[in-house]
Amino acid sequence: MALNIGIIGITGRMGQLLAREVTSVGATLVGGTIRPGSEAPTGITILADADALFAASDAVIDFSHAHAARAHAAAAARAQKAFILGSSGLSAAEEAAVAEAAKQAPIVYAANFAPGVNIMFAIAERMAAALPAAQYDAEIVEMHHRQKVDAPSGTAIGLGRAVARGRGTTLEAAGRESGRDGHTGARGTGTIGFAALRGGQVVGEHTLIFAAGSEHITLGHRSFDRASYAVGAVRAAHWAACQPAGLYDMKDVLGIG
Repeated sequence: MALNIGIIGITGRMGQLLAREVTSVGATLVGGTIRPGSEAPTGITILADADALFAASDAVIDFSHAHAARAHAAAAARAQKAFILGSSGLSAAEEAAVAEAAKQAPIVYAANFAPGVNIMFAIAERMAAALPAAQYDAEIVEMHHRQKVDAPSGTAIGLGRAVARGRGTTLEAAGRESGRDGHTGARGTGTIGFAALRGGQVVGEHTLIFAAGSEHITLGHRSFDRASYAVGAVRAAHWAACQPAGLYDMKDVLGIG
């Protein structure tokens, strides 16, 4: 039986890509939600709100906005339906609310849904475990389109967290260095550096550098089309619909955790 998938923000840039991917893999697009006052697209069912969308769906995908994540995760918990959350820039409180909702529903929350990026996370963690923080400085450089409002990107933060895990700590405990300007003093040993570039219509570029005195190791990924995010998100929807309540990420979906 085909999976019934709903999309929050179905008329947005990612929403349209998700809708195409849902139908291309043979799933059923039950419809979506749109911003109040937006014009409803022809031929697509528009539901009144997130609760109505969850009621009609086996899984719901949301790439809309970080500030809406808390409410949409709560709707998933009430319906006990699978929820795929791809919004970036969530605060610590919003992430905590998503984790709480995951006690009642299967939720896949990832910094990036492109399969290649998640392989990069796994490699980054292993590299960090093998390269001592005292000798190898970790620096993350990312570039996105000029309209992106959060920095560093969610994917960059995900890379930083992968490095920290590999080193047996957390990103918060290791310390973040970003936005260097002026006389900043020497770089902190063991910290994780971030640089965010914005310009043009770059979909997403991420580079992780481990820099030692005698060598540099670089790991990189470029996204040329947002369709890769849609492919991963729809794959996650099929996977999550068969899982018990819990908070998952793309490593679980891809089986590389």
